[in-house]
Amino acid sequence: QVQLVESGGGLVQAGGSLRLSCAASGRTFVGYVMGWFRQAPGKEREFVAAITWSGGTYYADSVKGRFTISRDNALSTAYLQMNTLKPEDTAVYYCAVKRTVMGVATIQYDYWGQGTQVTVSS
Repeated sequence: QVQLVESGGGLVQAGGSLRLSCAASGRTFVGYVMGWFRQAPGKEREFVAAITWSGGTYYADSVKGRFTISRDNALSTAYLQMNTLKPEDTAVYYCAVKRTVMGVATIQYDYWGQGTQVTVSS
């Protein structure tokens, strides 16, 4: 099994930036897709961004141009750089791993982290 631990969440003012990290451990990681999702109170969990092993990226329309996903394969770690944050970005952010490249923007991932809170104040 794969274990995922998110870090880097916190409180930031609108227009500010945060960088989230997701460290993977436990089992083989090579070739996995890594993704970020978020869930705000009263809302469904939604796709934010994903990155393939080779570096291909996918973004939700709501974060394009503001968020950047990256990964360090040697460290088995994914990152989400969040710039120009808005109050509507407030949510618990989850890291996830998918064993195939099919359906990277869906919620059908194989492993999930516990989440990290991101709060953006007005």
